[in-house]
Amino acid sequence: MRKRLIVLIIFGLILMTGCSLPVQKGSVNADGEWEPDRSIEVIAPAGAGGGWDTTARMIAKSIEDENLSDRSFGVVNKPGGGGAVAWSYIHKRNDPHNIFISSPPLHFVALNGQSPYGYEDFTPIANLIADYGAFAVRADAKWDTLDELFDDMRKDPESVTVVGISSPGSMDHIQFIMFAQAAGVDISKIRYVSDQDGGSMTAVLNGSVDVVSTGVSDAMDQARAEKLKILAVTSPERLSGDEFLETLPTAKEQGIDAEFIVWRGLFGPPDMTEEQIAYYEDIAKGVSESESFDKVRKAYGWDEQYMGSEEFKSFLDDQAEDLTKVLDELGFKRD
Repeated sequence: MRKRLIVLIIFGLILMTGCSLPVQKGSVNADGEWEPDRSIEVIAPAGAGGGWDTTARMIAKSIEDENLSDRSFGVVNKPGGGGAVAWSYIHKRNDPHNIFISSPPLHFVALNGQSPYGYEDFTPIANLIADYGAFAVRADAKWDTLDELFDDMRKDPESVTVVGISSPGSMDHIQFIMFAQAAGVDISKIRYVSDQDGGSMTAVLNGSVDVVSTGVSDAMDQARAEKLKILAVTSPERLSGDEFLETLPTAKEQGIDAEFIVWRGLFGPPDMTEEQIAYYEDIAKGVSESESFDKVRKAYGWDEQYMGSEEFKSFLDDQAEDLTKVLDELGFKRD
């Protein structure tokens, strides 16, 4: 009874937040261009300080710095449910003045049944950046390459324990699974530990687990300090930005035919018109090409990967198909 009451309270709060602003549609001027009626709300579906929040704030800052719009773009944090609270807010309001930042968890949360909303329930506007994952071990570990690690796992998949922040079936887990599968490892027997309290690096460094599956930026400090070895990054080509990044090998150059892009892009509500999409698409392209955002990418180690609405949608379709196959093979059940 208590659990049910809590769920009803949360659902009520979601409905209330969905009614916090009047729904407006804007207008189309004589040139066929959409004009918003008010300032734009950029939703970060998480608390302050994470990847979604940082991306949203850096995009908003670049729009202001480059004078790309005569309307302000204000960032609003709506944490909860791994993004599900924010997605519910956007979907229920269906207001083109509300857009949001997302990344692969928009796939995973829906595919794992944690939210009724996935990327197909929204309008992909544009992708702006690509970030990548990394697989790292303690500096004194016996493996020097990802292929050496997978060679041991091909013989005995359960001999290696992998840790990540994500829950089973989500990003840190599945990015490792995709590469292990491409290397011929029996993915059904891989031991994955979820440490959502942020202790995954500590667990690798103290020897509790063997491998951490994480983001490149999350592994960099310990790798630079020579406490971790990054066996491979998930990018299609070696990363650039500084001398250390350029030393990190890709899985592809080790003969493992896989890659995983941690994209971050802009989405809008489900029923956007062509004019509304074009309005945001033009601004997003201006951000991507700006000197201001180029400095941001370099500062955070992000790659430039602009995709307009149609290209982004096609990319998401392909990624969703690949992820669905992997989750099915692992036996994850979905509604």
